[in-house]
Amino acid sequence: MKGNGIQGISGAVRWLLQAVSGLLLIALLGVHMIANHYIAAGGLRTYEEVVAYLSHPVVLAWEVIFLIIVTFHAVLGVRSVLYDLGPSPHTQQWIDRLVGLAGIGAVLYGLWLLWAIT
Repeated sequence: MKGNGIQGISGAVRWLLQAVSGLLLIALLGVHMIANHYIAAGGLRTYEEVVAYLSHPVVLAWEVIFLIIVTFHAVLGVRSVLYDLGPSPHTQQWIDRLVGLAGIGAVLYGLWLLWAIT
């Protein structure tokens, strides 16, 4: 019987979601690296420049999307690695809960940091 949350999604769909999120990360990371390291004078932005950069709504939205996609991709990856260890179905449920909570915590922490900066 399939459970709720990520465990209720078929393995093929989870694989596809991770592949799509990986492709999105290539684009998101590319823009992030160009904007933050190649356009910035000296290759790095000062704190004041970061605050000014993030004050633009499109940039802030882009960085929030980047945060969510990279966390989602990482959570699916960690889950897959832990499942490769062959845990029992009960342990799999705990893995899903813990990596899900860790992912939510990481996104909330990242959003809090972005809010504190801007």
